[in-house]
Amino acid sequence: MSDNLEPAGSDQQLTTPPRNERILVILAVLGVGGSIAGAALVSARFGLAVLIGCVLAFVNYYWMQHSLKKIFSSAVDGKRPRFLGAGYFIRYLVLGCVVAFIYTLDLLPISGLLVGMAGFGFAILVEGFLRVIKSRNG
Repeated sequence: MSDNLEPAGSDQQLTTPPRNERILVILAVLGVGGSIAGAALVSARFGLAVLIGCVLAFVNYYWMQHSLKKIFSSAVDGKRPRFLGAGYFIRYLVLGCVVAFIYTLDLLPISGLLVGMAGFGFAILVEGFLRVIKSRNG
């Protein structure tokens, strides 16, 4: 048996790390495309709901990114990071209140709003498919 227990190619990275910018661009494309399709196939209110849901997904992403950056920057500075679960809870509470407000006043269809908010998950799936296709094509 060989004495070298390291996997072949461990010193080089086999794939490039995922980039959030590309996922956010995909989210924007899906949001605009989904709102146009929703307006054409269902109603203008549904299309607007998808677009507003996509905007809420962006707000959620940037709020989470800001919170995590604050936590990790304090850890880099040598301080003990303060992980406040309340901040994460408040983020979801605010987003839930926005959805409840829209639902209560019947401003937009909730189904379209939730489809738009789920756009980040759809964008990650598209990114995964693109990475698989790229890796297969060399």
